[in-house]
Amino acid sequence: MVLGQGGEGDAAPAAGGQEPEVPPGREDGPGAVQPCPAPGVEAAGAEERRACGCCSGMSWPFCCEAPGGKKKATCPGLGLFYTILSAFLFSVASLFLKKIEDVHSVEVSAFRCVFQMAFVLPGLIYYKTGFLGPKGKRIFLFFRGFLGSTAMVLLYYAYQVMPLADATVITFTSPVFTSLLAWIFLKEKYSLWDVLFTLFAVTGVILIARPPFLFGSRVTGIEGSYSDHLKGTIAAIASTLSAASTIVILRKVGKSVHYFLSIWYYAVIGLIGCVIALFVLNEWRLPHCGRDRVFLILIGLLGLGGQIFLTKALQIEKAGPVSIMRTMDVVFAFILQVLFLNHIPTWWTVGGALCVVASSSGTAIRKWRHSVKKAKQREI
Repeated sequence: MVLGQGGEGDAAPAAGGQEPEVPPGREDGPGAVQPCPAPGVEAAGAEERRACGCCSGMSWPFCCEAPGGKKKATCPGLGLFYTILSAFLFSVASLFLKKIEDVHSVEVSAFRCVFQMAFVLPGLIYYKTGFLGPKGKRIFLFFRGFLGSTAMVLLYYAYQVMPLADATVITFTSPVFTSLLAWIFLKEKYSLWDVLFTLFAVTGVILIARPPFLFGSRVTGIEGSYSDHLKGTIAAIASTLSAASTIVILRKVGKSVHYFLSIWYYAVIGLIGCVIALFVLNEWRLPHCGRDRVFLILIGLLGLGGQIFLTKALQIEKAGPVSIMRTMDVVFAFILQVLFLNHIPTWWTVGGALCVVASSSGTAIRKWRHSVKKAKQREI
């Protein structure tokens, strides 16, 4: 996983096979979906906004160029390219986080929340969503913000105290735990395949953590002390569970709340929580090194860029292929760790990575096939 996973629950539902939601103001409601006019036929009132079935109910001009015109073709593979670019930006941001020497992970999270707020605020004003959301949904939004920001802080801590590749691999167990929590709280189907993928994910985490009672007292290939490695592993697992809980909450809320508002709650609650934690820990201070200040800015910009490209990928590509392609995060993490951190991963880590990637990819493929099957049934 990447800098965006725990905190960016808005993008994470893709792992569960859901399509990205359509911004309010671009839906004309049920019953308004009409078939696209036949090619060459000029529809009456072309200036009016209309919805067409080929664009999933999105209003013109947000989907087709014009009523009666052909749908604008998307460059083949562009969505997957955006996904790879997003993974690369997230991985580089993680590398900069490892390079920061004198800034606490909570303070880095606070800076990230500030960037999120600056990005989302114009969207809230443009779409006129308000800042609190529907009354019946505010409690869900609060927990979404709390769990999402908690996942981000824990993930940043894990990046700082354990190898970059190890922390990244563990966060990719999120889709597996999402399926498990959705089965418990949303009564979604949980098959034997899901059980198998969960066991694969747990096996991968064990190979990375390498607890002494299984692997002996001499644990090699870790970064720093084993105590820090274990703390980082626990933080990464807790971050993954928090991110999975965030996705379940987003599924519960559905499309009744604009995704900008969801990100707003995440940023505001995260910033408040980080500021309180920094004063309690007495860790609030500007970095003394100018390089660390530059890294903080770059982490915010790269994380935001990764989020934007991931969102664009989900707009033009199916969620399943995007979820699978996001495993490139793991590849980039291994490459950057070797090139810039001089840390060669052990075969235990490689084996754990293969287990986790197989698990998350299998979960994504199953969810994707299920969503395609449901779409075909609706067409029939």
